[in-house]
Amino acid sequence: MRHEFKKKSRVLLIDDNYEHLVGIRELLNLEGTFDVVGIATNVTTGVSLVKKYQPDIVLLDMNMPDRDGLQGILEITKLGLGTKVLALSGYDDADLIFRAMKLGAKGYVLKTMASAQLIYAIEEVLNGKIYLPLALSSRFFEYFQQSFREETSRKETDSEENLLDALTQREEEVLELLTQGVTYKGVASKLFISETTVKTHVNNIFQKLQVNDRTQAVLYAINNGFLTKKVKIAV
Repeated sequence: MRHEFKKKSRVLLIDDNYEHLVGIRELLNLEGTFDVVGIATNVTTGVSLVKKYQPDIVLLDMNMPDRDGLQGILEITKLGLGTKVLALSGYDDADLIFRAMKLGAKGYVLKTMASAQLIYAIEEVLNGKIYLPLALSSRFFEYFQQSFREETSRKETDSEENLLDALTQREEEVLELLTQGVTYKGVASKLFISETTVKTHVNNIFQKLQVNDRTQAVLYAINNGFLTKKVKIAV
């Protein structure tokens, strides 16, 4: 009598926290339906392993030392191997979720999720579905709608006086702290996000304000009434 064995799903893990990597690997190995083909502690090595092993799914941390997870999603997607990406993060930042999904991630989970939830998220993505925890879904769609409205507004007018209006609420918060002379590390601490995420926001600010560095961004903000706008909102 022939016995049919279900083929294990090939998984690759990318996270700069080695202990977290090992923990997830052991969890998936115990599950019995997954084959962890490789682990990496940075995006560069991780992308190389994706090319080598062509896994079914990659669990990718968004806050990495060399290049952030967003860059990793982009590079893995561009390989055209059909590998699905499930974003991992310790932060429930709506902007980060939106950008991860926009670049091609098929799901976004928090590292604080219970083991059973993580397994469920992986299985959902492997089955061709999109996974977002219920707690993050509403925030993601609210941010999506806000971004759509802002994009529509930018298309209607691209005059210089409206460049500040293109910033998201989070980007405005980052810019306000930059105008106060707060360092990137300080911004991360005040907003309870990672320094990598701060740098992502800053790069987006540079692009939207059409400037090349922090000094130009701060000067543009001051010269175009950004601080006055913030005072009016606070009042």
